[in-house]
Amino acid sequence: MTELLAPAGSREALIAAVQNGADAVYLGVDEFNARRGARNFTLDELRGVVSYCHLRGVRVYLTLNTLINDRELHALSSVAHGASEAGVDAILVQDWGVVDTLRRVVPDVPLHASTQMTVHTLSGIEEAARLGITRVVLSRELNRDEIASLCLQSPIELEVFVHGALCVCVSGQCAMSAVIGQRSGNRGLCAQPCRLPYNGGHPLSLRDNNLADYVPELQDMGVACLKLEGRMKRPEYVAAVTGIYARLLREHRKPTDEERAQLAAAFSRDGFTDGYYTGKHDRAMFGVRSAAERWPEDWFARLRAEYEQERMRTVPVRFSASLRAGEPITLRASDGDGHTVSVTGPRSEAARTRALTAEEIDARLRKTGGTAFTVSDCAVELDGGLAVSAAALNALRRDALSAMEAARTALPARRSLPYVAPEPVPNTIALPRFTVSLHRAGQLTDALVDCAPAMIALPIEELAKVDLTRYPSMRFCAILPRVYRTGDEPELRALLTALRKRGLSAVGVGNLGHLALVRDYELEKRGELSLNVFNSAALRFLKEQGLDSAAVSFELRREQIRDLQKCLPCEAVIYGRLPLMIIDNRIDAGASRTLTDRRNESFPVLEVYGGRCEIENAKTLYLGKRSDWQDVGLSYVRLRFTTESPEQCAAVLRAHVDGVDCPPEDLTRGLFYRGVE
Repeated sequence: MTELLAPAGSREALIAAVQNGADAVYLGVDEFNARRGARNFTLDELRGVVSYCHLRGVRVYLTLNTLINDRELHALSSVAHGASEAGVDAILVQDWGVVDTLRRVVPDVPLHASTQMTVHTLSGIEEAARLGITRVVLSRELNRDEIASLCLQSPIELEVFVHGALCVCVSGQCAMSAVIGQRSGNRGLCAQPCRLPYNGGHPLSLRDNNLADYVPELQDMGVACLKLEGRMKRPEYVAAVTGIYARLLREHRKPTDEERAQLAAAFSRDGFTDGYYTGKHDRAMFGVRSAAERWPEDWFARLRAEYEQERMRTVPVRFSASLRAGEPITLRASDGDGHTVSVTGPRSEAARTRALTAEEIDARLRKTGGTAFTVSDCAVELDGGLAVSAAALNALRRDALSAMEAARTALPARRSLPYVAPEPVPNTIALPRFTVSLHRAGQLTDALVDCAPAMIALPIEELAKVDLTRYPSMRFCAILPRVYRTGDEPELRALLTALRKRGLSAVGVGNLGHLALVRDYELEKRGELSLNVFNSAALRFLKEQGLDSAAVSFELRREQIRDLQKCLPCEAVIYGRLPLMIIDNRIDAGASRTLTDRRNESFPVLEVYGGRCEIENAKTLYLGKRSDWQDVGLSYVRLRFTTESPEQCAAVLRAHVDGVDCPPEDLTRGLFYRGVE
């Protein structure tokens, strides 16, 4: 049965979701979640939240789906302990260091791979399953055929995002907010630069997703869960959208015209899009919310008046009462989820005046007002001529419902193990070696090779154009695409095989699915930037998965890089345009292939594997010949060439090798000294 998962950004939104038919809710605690701007919950509140939901048959998923730095790992483990003890049903994760930590401290809590983990292939799903993850939230860019195929083959549950705001960047791969304003989307503080104007329009602002028409189709595919977005939206919005989707799931149907209009009235950005699901990637996917749009206050007021009474979602129970002469009264209650409880009261007495009837007992036991229960059926076995006080029957009913509540909210038995920090590893004292990454094969020249970098990396499809035998002493790395599809894997394997025969030394791993692709190749496996390595636990995890080195996130500041326990050789970018977004769509960047913002900053737009777009920073990161990056324990420092000419690539590398200062015209120090919030 397909689950409906609704957002709960506040207590009010939680009630709205539960009362309007959600099967599960997802919520954040404190600051360790991807919506730090929502009201969220405290750890002290979580036990009551879980009890409220479990009593009504609703599961609770905790979002710990952000990047965590080393100083936060211990606090994260405390949150995980509290969440496990509160009885949450699963935890959503993005950071591999978080996965590693949770598996060690709360090994019995199910983990779900957040869409921030960028899983979009069968190999990625299978790797998640191998690691003990029980559900994958699929990337939002997959189409209906891809989802259907994955459902047929997946060894674990799959979740699909069906309604609400869409990020134009593939989830987990956006650094635009971080680089421009230090507000990291990977840490739950995205400032939504994609909603701003560029080139005089809004080429990055997607309309909200709406797959209501495809609910029966998704059910028939075997999708385990349909997810609604909206932790930052009003509780009334949550009530409206949850209620409609709950009816569609329950009745296995498409929405009526009235329901379509209600979804649009609740919130839209100049209409909706189903472009990713249907495979129609065009301008119709893009739109902005008009300044004239207003919340439908009258309708929202009616919705609020209903769900605030908290009587829309009750638990039906069946009562079976037995009143026998000379025996204690017994009342058994059972629900539809397999719980049965039994309580006893005083002995029945002979009636002095009028005997009690079964109808009177039935009426008394059905008075469940003020509880989460309703009585669906009441069977009464009654000897004749007996009398029982109303107070005794009321107490019996209260005891039975209290016992049923305890049964429904009982906590699972789980292990809670102490946090153990990654083992200290002394920083290397050797100077880091230079590596180079190129965007296209044409940037590779003899002059660049003559500078003798430790490694030259290119996208695998570009490296296939290079005659590696010309450079027998140079080590080359093939960077696998961070976004691709299951159907692309045969081509990628063929390219890897051909390049290996021609002398390939290494492969760049940037996605969970890559692990399966590269496992059988005798190649050095280098973790790429898209793995978002943010803490020492992530390095420990990647080492266990067989990686030989890892690039650390460029959202880390200098001191954080220095303090990483480098159980793997680490690499950081010290020169080049930083990648801000990868977009599984073609965007309108004009003939110049740049996006110019309100401050007249121009962001180059490059084409990458599969015809996708990658937006680069307007400024070039340059740390120069400063010693600041030389003494933080890095084994490698990367010069990342994107828009540079072949001559510029060679000249910049030569200057770095020779220790000559060569600042670009429009430079930035990036986040190396600032870090992110």
